Amino acid sequence: QVQLVESGGGLVQAGGSLRLSCAASGRTFSRNVMGWFRQAPGKEREFVAAISRSGDSTVYADSVKGRFTISRDNAKNTVYLQMNSLKPEDTAAYYCAVSTRVSIRTTPSLYESWGQGTQVTVSS
Repeated sequence: QVQLVESGGGLVQAGGSLRLSCAASGRTFSRNVMGWFRQAPGKEREFVAAISRSGDSTVYADSVKGRFTISRDNAKNTVYLQMNSLKPEDTAAYYCAVSTRVSIRTTPSLYESWGQGTQVTVSS
């Protein structure tokens, strides 16, 4: 089973930027779709962004489109989430996840392995 470790969260003012990283163990990283999700207190986990196995295709939630960028480095077994123009409503725990499906999916239940999460707090 793939193990995922997120990092890069923190406290930032509205309008600021953060870059999240997710390091994966194992030799199958390049065969998996990778996704980022977030969960705010009292809310369900929601899709943020996902990237195809090769990195040539990405999907974003409407709420982050134009502000967030997902990327991956298969040589480093790492996926990134660059977050710009952050808003207070982006405050949440952010999780990366692995999906063995061939195509990008946005449903959390279609992802098999999850990291422990990293907290992002955006102050107004």
